[in-house]
Amino acid sequence: MTEPRVPGGSDRLELPCGETVRPGDLDMGLREYECACGDRHAVVVDVHPVSRFVPESVVETLRAAIETDDEFAEFGTAHVMGMVAEEFPEAIAVADVSEDGRIGYAIVWVSEFDARRLHAVVVELLVELMEHAASHGDDGTAAEFEEQMLSFDIEAFVDAYRRERDFDSEFDAPA
Repeated sequence: MTEPRVPGGSDRLELPCGETVRPGDLDMGLREYECACGDRHAVVVDVHPVSRFVPESVVETLRAAIETDDEFAEFGTAHVMGMVAEEFPEAIAVADVSEDGRIGYAIVWVSEFDARRLHAVVVELLVELMEHAASHGDDGTAAEFEEQMLSFDIEAFVDAYRRERDFDSEFDAPA
């Protein structure tokens, strides 16, 4: 299981592009940060649910199947973002802001990717995780899952899920 990377807190967070931002300027409803570099960077905070990326039924299955051995009680956003940071270490900036009670969240991740691209990366990594888990099951389960994944289009899923969740509003709800 990937351990979430959480460096010490700071009043400035250096983004993957080299710009800096105060974590307190990134509120909980923010999904993308329009950076001075000209790019848009995805923003994820620890209080965002994993259902930001996949349906709650998938989240429930992941939580039932994955035991965590860290300070988090169950599989969640910190683990998902830990997977992304492990796969793309130079593309993720992270800050522990748990000492600042004014912010409203404890950990913030800002990615080199825009929110749409980060969403696709997360879904791809979760599919890989599920494929790995299925491979440890019986041969029939693994074969059935593999066959289903052959017809699964990550890009189409992300587009449909983002339409359904209405990511243009900060008040989206789990699907």
